[in-house]
Amino acid sequence: PASFAQARIWLDERIRFDPDKPQTAIYNMPFVYRLHSDHTLSIKQLRHALHLTVNKHLSLHTSLHFDTQKNLLMQQVITHEDKNNNDNMFSIIETTYETDEKLNEILHDEKRNPHLFDLAQGLVFRCHIIYHKQISSNHLLSDKDLLIFNFHHALFDFPSMDIFLHDLNQAYTTGQLLYDDNTNLRYLDYAVIEQQMSMTGASMFWLDTLHDCKLDQPLSLPFDRYRLANEHRTGRGTSIS
Repeated sequence: PASFAQARIWLDERIRFDPDKPQTAIYNMPFVYRLHSDHTLSIKQLRHALHLTVNKHLSLHTSLHFDTQKNLLMQQVITHEDKNNNDNMFSIIETTYETDEKLNEILHDEKRNPHLFDLAQGLVFRCHIIYHKQISSNHLLSDKDLLIFNFHHALFDFPSMDIFLHDLNQAYTTGQLLYDDNTNLRYLDYAVIEQQMSMTGASMFWLDTLHDCKLDQPLSLPFDRYRLANEHRTGRGTSIS
């Protein structure tokens, strides 16, 4: 089964937007990197390192799908046999930019495009290589080029980035990735344990707390404008202190 956190994100996307016609993404997690001056990065080594890193971390090739018979959101690790090709475990995209305006468009698309990932197919990670003006002929990134590692939040979170970068660096510099045999507990195992925990007390508390709430009606808050007949969501947020 999927974890409760995964189920919340999966369900939230479907509540906010039409799954067949999503308007914007709210759970894309792009991390943008630019090389220091006088440094270069080998695209060939990067591709190999990414394959090693994705293969090690099961969450980066795990699908989420709703099992109607069990009435439960399930997760499944996608294997090479399922994909028939190692290159289909994730995507690597190469584009160019010349102006800051074009670069900002690319960055915005990585953040808000709802079609970059496919949870049902286990496509939850992508690498976007952005070259300045033209794609490098020597297959090296320079200081004006950028890298974007983008993840879907249902299978990734911010603390995971340190682990990802550590393993990616090791795979890039050594050409191989060490596996810790002591790390036997996987996230899938955690989700199973979580499902087996007794939630009776917590369920009774919230049923008692919310028993007078009309959950099928919108809150009668003092809005400064009328609600639209057809809902249109932007994914934007605000903080109030």
